[in-house]
Amino acid sequence: MRNCFTTLSLIALLQTLPVMVYAADNVAVQSSDPIAQVIAANWMRNFADGKFYPERMISRAELAVIMVKVFKLDQRQGLPKENIAVADVPTSHWAFNDIQIVLKTAIMRGYRDNLFFPNQQVTKAEAIAIFAQAYGVFQFPDETIDEILAPYADRALIPTWARKALATVIAEGFITPDARGNIKPLQPMTRGEIAYLLSKYLQRQQRQPDTPIAPEAPPMK
Repeated sequence: MRNCFTTLSLIALLQTLPVMVYAADNVAVQSSDPIAQVIAANWMRNFADGKFYPERMISRAELAVIMVKVFKLDQRQGLPKENIAVADVPTSHWAFNDIQIVLKTAIMRGYRDNLFFPNQQVTKAEAIAIFAQAYGVFQFPDETIDEILAPYADRALIPTWARKALATVIAEGFITPDARGNIKPLQPMTRGEIAYLLSKYLQRQQRQPDTPIAPEAPPMK
């Protein structure tokens, strides 16, 4: 656990440093706004009216599209060529290709009767578990998970299947509680909240500036 908390301390220190966001064309954009960061990275977009609407809920289809972009799931090797039958996502659906990719990579799963429920809202626990599945879930022992989740007032509401995922993103510094120390795992995930999570992950991916080279000392006379 000493190594775990050392890592958390380092994360806290790094979060105080300026953030350089690199857009898709690798042009640096400096911003502390999570929404601006994920838009610059082309991970999320504004609506047609130019507004982001951070309070709107994320649907399963939207989350599938985001996960494919963030983790480049379409570039993973060995994806099956044949499509998976999904009764409620026809080939004409706007997110058909990305839904196929998240299913083929097992980042997201369908429901019985070959249903995906693309318009269904995603809870915070579900969204975080899906993100962690793509990122890589840390195989913490149960006592470590208990210790990581202990500070959160509503930890008892976290579903058993989501505990490792939440412990992973908390340990990595990707989410923070509200003012009362709650995660609210059963509430729907909003666009603003997923943007915040993604911005923290994006900061982890940024290229660090080169270490300045000290000038050589003048020769001794």
